Amino acid sequence: MPILKNAKKALRSSKRKNEVNSRVKSQLKTALDTAKKSASTETISTAYSKIDRAVKSGVIHRNAAARLKSQVGKKKAA
Repeated sequence: MPILKNAKKALRSSKRKNEVNSRVKSQLKTALDTAKKSASTETISTAYSKIDRAVKSGVIHRNAAARLKSQVGKKKAA
């Protein structure tokens, strides 16, 4: 456990960020799974939105987001 005051604060903020990031990742994975299973316009649009939000908050890299969007878009084309 942290002893110093700044270490305690860093631990608190780290826990908060971890909680938010894990929530975003979970929503992203769910949206991607539904978009890949049933490639309707609505599910793909939702997946794109979740991908963009994950990039904006720094959960995934923008190149990873481009790759995921490409994969989902291929499901729509097929």
